[in-house]
Amino acid sequence: MNRDFIPDPQLYPFQSRWFDSSRGRMHYIDEGEGPPILLCHGNPTWSFLYRNIIVALRERFRCIAMDYLGFGLSERPAGFGYKIEEHAQVVGEFVDHLGLEGYVSMGQDWGGPISTAVAVERADRVRGIVLGNTWFWPADTLTMKVFSRVMSSPPLQYAIVQRNFFVERLIPAGTQRPPSDAVMEHYRAVQPTPADRAGVARMPKEILAAGPLLSRLAREVPSKLGTKPALFVWGMKDFAFRPGLMLPRMRATFPDHVLVELPHAKHFIQEDEPDRIAAAIVDRFG
Repeated sequence: MNRDFIPDPQLYPFQSRWFDSSRGRMHYIDEGEGPPILLCHGNPTWSFLYRNIIVALRERFRCIAMDYLGFGLSERPAGFGYKIEEHAQVVGEFVDHLGLEGYVSMGQDWGGPISTAVAVERADRVRGIVLGNTWFWPADTLTMKVFSRVMSSPPLQYAIVQRNFFVERLIPAGTQRPPSDAVMEHYRAVQPTPADRAGVARMPKEILAAGPLLSRLAREVPSKLGTKPALFVWGMKDFAFRPGLMLPRMRATFPDHVLVELPHAKHFIQEDEPDRIAAAIVDRFG
């Protein structure tokens, strides 16, 4: 990562904090007071993705957002495999370190499997679940399987590692309006070299490789978390997580749910509709 990079306080008006996990040093922010909400990002993003939601919520919630190892301002430790199971283990350590009780768990993209993997182990400490444009079961759509295979292929791995393909192409493609130059620079600056992008390159492989973990979550999320109050905030224009394919399973898993459709939002809902998401969280859990 770029050790000289300091986020713009106009865009990211938060104090950086650090947690020394068993696997490496993890960057996080912990803002505001009130019931805790844990905000889990996906690929190729970091806690910066949640900046506008945190600004909107921190008067009423204690907002906690980490950067997984290999992402954002966190360390890229030697010997860390960047598997989803490993990320979940480190985030679980982090939740235990903070002693979170009665927390709301939010995940988007890979934040869904990671946040639910942490939550099923600590179900008695989870107050509610927020999920958006994500999943927690083995890849069962052609789109997901093809995406994993294509992105795992040597040409695309080269593009991800050498050309920063996920940031340069998928963030603009996955947002309703292309982010500003300043916002794009915050996604670029945390992974300026090929060596910084190992975690980003690993995640698309995990769509298929993390099958055992996803199979376990398919069983344990309904059995251990299914009675929790849930909120779904869904970008309806997301090509990867199409509402017609994903929402029926979400709704069946969490009978006590509220669905907020974001009609124009694409995949990166936190960039497209932060205020609507924050309002929905306040309505559901405030």
